[in-house]
Amino acid sequence: MPFQKVHSEKLSQSVVRQIKLLILRGILRPGERLPAERELSERLGVSRPSLRDALSDLQDRGLLISRPGAGVFIADVLGSAFSPALIDLFASHDEAVFDYIAFRRDLEALAAERAARLGTDSDLKVIATIFARMEAAHLKRDPTDEAQLDAEFHMAIIEASHNVVMLHMMRSMFDLLRQGVFYNRQMMFKNRMTRESLLEQHRAIHQAIQNRDVSASRAAVSSHLDYVEQSLVEQTRAARNEDVARQRLVHEQEK
Repeated sequence: MPFQKVHSEKLSQSVVRQIKLLILRGILRPGERLPAERELSERLGVSRPSLRDALSDLQDRGLLISRPGAGVFIADVLGSAFSPALIDLFASHDEAVFDYIAFRRDLEALAAERAARLGTDSDLKVIATIFARMEAAHLKRDPTDEAQLDAEFHMAIIEASHNVVMLHMMRSMFDLLRQGVFYNRQMMFKNRMTRESLLEQHRAIHQAIQNRDVSASRAAVSSHLDYVEQSLVEQTRAARNEDVARQRLVHEQEK
């Protein structure tokens, strides 16, 4: 008969399983600090020795990292998604930028479609909260906060798609974008007209998802990333033209 004796699980293994699941689901994020030992043991309802056993196990698995004097943090497991050599290749070849945008267009359009269809009411509230912050940041002269919220808005949609593989893959890709590997997002937000257009595009994405309109959600994301692609083409052309113009100016001044 296919039965086995039931064994009670150690409390430390219950803690391990819970924290692993929180990391898998993207609720605990790379670089996030865990609460202090006393607080965490109280929240979990386990003794501090059991908690220490669990944290040690998770560190051995490479999911947590302990920093003396600072605490225990979620490990930067995303850092292993791309090798430094591949990141250097991405950064030094323009074609990688447009391949990246095409990749985002395909994946994020699917994520928006899934968010509209599968996102819970709480997921949609998170998206709405971040979009409201974007609208507030839009009123500031400095575009830094708005550019940061742009990435958070897209990640919230990916989280609402409830696909953990897509979630971790896209987090890794957005981490490279924040580092400026593909292009400088803040440059896009420096032009006031571009900022206005981007906000309207995000509003269209937001509204479609809140309406749970699957086809409109996909179309709004595709339209937004088409705009991003065209803007980068124009920026590249403008930079090239400015280089030529400066050469002409230097030549004229030397006469």
